[in-house]
Amino acid sequence: MKVVAYSVKPFEKEHLAKANQKKHDITLIFNSLSLETTIFATGKQAVIVFSTDDLSAEVINKLAELGVKYITTRSAITANIDRVAASIHGIKLANAPNELDIAGQTIRNLDMWEMNKCVGKACICAKACKQ
Repeated sequence: MKVVAYSVKPFEKEHLAKANQKKHDITLIFNSLSLETTIFATGKQAVIVFSTDDLSAEVINKLAELGVKYITTRSAITANIDRVAASIHGIKLANAPNELDIAGQTIRNLDMWEMNKCVGKACICAKACKQ
């Protein structure tokens, strides 16, 4: 899966790379997600975000226009995500409810989506997924 990860801190790079094991084509950027930085999601199926990124309806609409189908956050916090806007576009949402292995959960979310499965307890979609 082609993915862009926003707001990546230097210490996260190694954790994400180790968890990913080169399964997904992930572009890591330090920029936070905003309307102006959605351009980095061009050609990507998924975006990885953090709790400080802008996931307002306007940003989600733009991500949908770019073809993004999945959004996973490297956090248990999801208040910044407009779930209704994501639902309207059919974008699947997930978080990292287990704070002990955020990088691992983030990659597991991508793995499950790639197999066309629900992410289980990590699912934060506005509508229930079909498992």
